[in-house]
Amino acid sequence: MAARLLAPAPVARAFRVVAVAEAVSWVLLLAGMFVKWVLRTSEVGVQVFGPVHGAVFVAYVVVTLVAWRVLRWSIGTTVLALAASVPPLVTLWFEHWARRTGRLPVGETATASAG
Repeated sequence: MAARLLAPAPVARAFRVVAVAEAVSWVLLLAGMFVKWVLRTSEVGVQVFGPVHGAVFVAYVVVTLVAWRVLRWSIGTTVLALAASVPPLVTLWFEHWARRTGRLPVGETATASAG
């Protein structure tokens, strides 16, 4: 069972899901920060979405490290994936770039590719 979960296709799917979730959690946290610091009406958005974003960020880092091993990413690709988690929404760009360049396989019969 674990071997199936660590096959390239499920790892690539997990990476794609977590990359999108990381971007969405960034947007929600930024909205919460806007409400707190600009509108000065509520801190609830930051209190809720801060920890959510933190948890999704940690999940993104873990899934990136798993992808590095399973998908045989180069150190450069892995560092780029990790760096993409810092600026808002850049995980979406990385996910698209990784799919387009063959570093993130799509489909059930996907195989790992070096890069």
